[in-house]
Amino acid sequence: MTLLTIGWGEILLIALIVLLLFGAKKIPELMRGMGKGVKSFKDGMNGVDELDELNEKRTAEKSDKE
Repeated sequence: MTLLTIGWGEILLIALIVLLLFGAKKIPELMRGMGKGVKSFKDGMNGVDELDELNEKRTAEKSDKE
């Protein structure tokens, strides 16, 4: 189980590699894009939940009419 844990040293090493690959000027742009992607994903998941609720209401209405 200890093979799958990430400590502060590993996080620092990953951050350093990202900094070297993309440069300090590109990192805020990358993070902004990642944030927009996460927000879009969450909005999509909320849309799926709303569709599920709508389907449940329609199913309940159909069973009430019968």
